[in-house]
Amino acid sequence: MANKNAEVIIAVRNLDKGNAAAAKIVTQNKNADVKVMKLDLADLASVRSFAEEFKGKYSRLDRLINNAGVMIPPYSKTADGFELQFGTNHLGHFALTERLLDVLDKTEGSRIVNVSSNAHRFGNIDFDDLSWEKRGYRRWRAYGDSKIANLYFTSELSKKLREARSGTLVTSAHPGWTATDLARHTDLGMAGILSRFLAQDISMGALPTLRAAYDTDSKGGEFYGPGGFIGIWGYPVEAEPNNLSKNAAIAQRLWEVSEELTGVKFEFDKKALAANK
Repeated sequence: MANKNAEVIIAVRNLDKGNAAAAKIVTQNKNADVKVMKLDLADLASVRSFAEEFKGKYSRLDRLINNAGVMIPPYSKTADGFELQFGTNHLGHFALTERLLDVLDKTEGSRIVNVSSNAHRFGNIDFDDLSWEKRGYRRWRAYGDSKIANLYFTSELSKKLREARSGTLVTSAHPGWTATDLARHTDLGMAGILSRFLAQDISMGALPTLRAAYDTDSKGGEFYGPGGFIGIWGYPVEAEPNNLSKNAAIAQRLWEVSEELTGVKFEFDKKALAANK
């Protein structure tokens, strides 16, 4: 994006790592316009502060890429008491999107991208125990829950944006099997060995997100991922999520629960009224 003359905001929990990433981009392109801002999606107060700071500096937002994530860490909770993966990967992005929706809505052609995972296929949200306080903690299952939540959020938000006649689109993507340090919390064993041969590099893994952000044929709600072997590598195509992720009743329930847990309330009526004038 920076190489295409976009002004890029890297929103990070760790400012040192964010500044290092920005510096690397600038070494590749001295004209890149990259800035770093503090954001911890595991802390709703940080989400609120980031949104306020952003809107104090900027009057438009063309692309919001919700791509932060934690994967299979030991059991822990966010600052607000949510299970870490669900709280960060879903609730943090949910709250951030709501707090930035007004500036997105004012930006012609704006788009939101939620980055999910093939791991959504083993997600099955237990609304009676979202923070895993009643069950034995299963890290992979909790990760899958957070990733299917990304798809529920995408479908429900896309529906509401259409109903409000908003010009903002929302899409989703997954990177396939990509060689990053996301799985640093586990010993991958044989999977780690296979990763050397099967995982694609990060430049390829970024392509589904880029297509989700810029495909001019998108109507909203699409899911993009690698088009190669079982969706783990290759150039991006429109992917097919599992059937459970398409359940509209679950998506609506998750939306209502997410608003209650985060304390944010998406306002669409005003946009619909404005569109009807």
